[in-house]
Amino acid sequence: MTAVTVYSTGTCPWCVQAENLLKRVGATVEKIRVDQSDTQLESMITRSGRRTVPQIFVGDVHIGGFNDLVAYEQSGELLKLINNSYHSSELS
Repeated sequence: MTAVTVYSTGTCPWCVQAENLLKRVGATVEKIRVDQSDTQLESMITRSGRRTVPQIFVGDVHIGGFNDLVAYEQSGELLKLINNSYHSSELS
């Protein structure tokens, strides 16, 4: 199973919702707090090209924010990514 990285802050309700959704589908979540580390904030911006949280990655695949996560979950693609049933090149 592919690990999921969630860049978040301590006060972001969408981050909590994202984490809850991911745990509900059985994902292993690595939470990175960008409000506690400028280095982690810069890493998130570099990886995602975005400054808002949450920013969600399944392995190396950038999902986006909470609304994007919900769309992936509703389409069934989230579980495929988490279960590593296809590679990021097939998302294009």
